[in-house]
Amino acid sequence: MSLETVVEDIRDEARERAKEIRADAEERADAIVAEAEADADEIVAEAEADVESEIAQEREQKLSSAKLEAKQMRLEARRDALQSVRSSVEDRITDLDGDEREELTRELLDAASTEFDDDAEVRVFGRADDEALISDILDDYDGYEYAGEYDCLGGVVVESDTSRVRVNNTFDSVLEDVWENNLKAISARLFDEEQ
Repeated sequence: MSLETVVEDIRDEARERAKEIRADAEERADAIVAEAEADADEIVAEAEADVESEIAQEREQKLSSAKLEAKQMRLEARRDALQSVRSSVEDRITDLDGDEREELTRELLDAASTEFDDDAEVRVFGRADDEALISDILDDYDGYEYAGEYDCLGGVVVESDTSRVRVNNTFDSVLEDVWENNLKAISARLFDEEQ
């Protein structure tokens, strides 16, 4: 065997070994690339799922926020409508006159007078525009006198130092009681709701 043959055999063997190493390296590289691509696909899928979840959550929050805002607007509109109705009622009460106003004022004074002794000195306050009316009604009551104006829609505020009692029988107080006791029914009727 000549030296050239030995060198050639070594070269062939080296080439063969190089092919094996190259093939092995390519196989490992393909495995690494496949693993990296799988990891990348998984990362992309997770990111897409996170984005979808975030979008759904944000959509839900915006929807909830919009529903709450709509509910608040409805409540505010209802409150405004109820206030408008109440203002209208107050205006109608203020506009009462003649026999109807006298009859109601007399009934409120009669109801208040039950709280006082017969010999008590009683002061009666009322709306400034009702001074003459109240003074005329008080002519029928012993020990009662008109004592001045009270800011109200009408009716009377009656008090006595001897019994330390003060009775607020104004149209305002009656309206407040009626309003509070019937607010649910008023609201239901106004907004066509079932009770």
